Amino acid sequence: MSRIVAGVVGGRSIAVPAKGTRPTSDRVREAVFSRLEHLDVLDGARVLDLYAGSGALGLEAASRGAATVTLVDSARPATDVARRNVATLGLTGVRVVTDTAERFAAALAGPGQAPGPGLDLVFLDPPYDLGEDALAVVLAHLAVPGVLADGAVVVVERSTRTPEPAWPDGLERFARKDYGETVVYYAEPEVPDAGPADPSDSVSA
Repeated sequence: MSRIVAGVVGGRSIAVPAKGTRPTSDRVREAVFSRLEHLDVLDGARVLDLYAGSGALGLEAASRGAATVTLVDSARPATDVARRNVATLGLTGVRVVTDTAERFAAALAGPGQAPGPGLDLVFLDPPYDLGEDALAVVLAHLAVPGVLADGAVVVVERSTRTPEPAWPDGLERFARKDYGETVVYYAEPEVPDAGPADPSDSVSA
């Protein structure tokens, strides 16, 4: 069992899958959300939790004021547990999807995707043995213009023994924090370079 750290259902227990997932420890989750609250990205946020497992990260975001949360995992036993956790906690605005992170992210970035507000917060907590190339593909989909909102934050949890993710064009890391054998990266959409100022914009006296 794990627990929600804070928010409207803070202190409540949540179930975790019997096998096949590596839940984020309560200590790391508390530190991550402390930073996210400092960045003021939780209240009213549109959140995506990829490789969600039990849904602990996304459910923590919902407890702390996120407007909508989507939990995605490719393993049916994990999404079954996540659905039970959503029902037990009684949180609204949370949906659970059984799909691969790559396919779900590709659909968000694909042609014909209906325009709408981008995501404010994305969690990626893949298995430590997920290859760097596979993670890079998912990050590249998230970096497609329109997928992320301005000021969005992408949180990636990895092992300290794995290389830093290959950040795609359009997404840049702004912070890193190590917790024992766990490392958490924080990234944000790149701000397009405005280029040199147009001389015609200057005002003569």
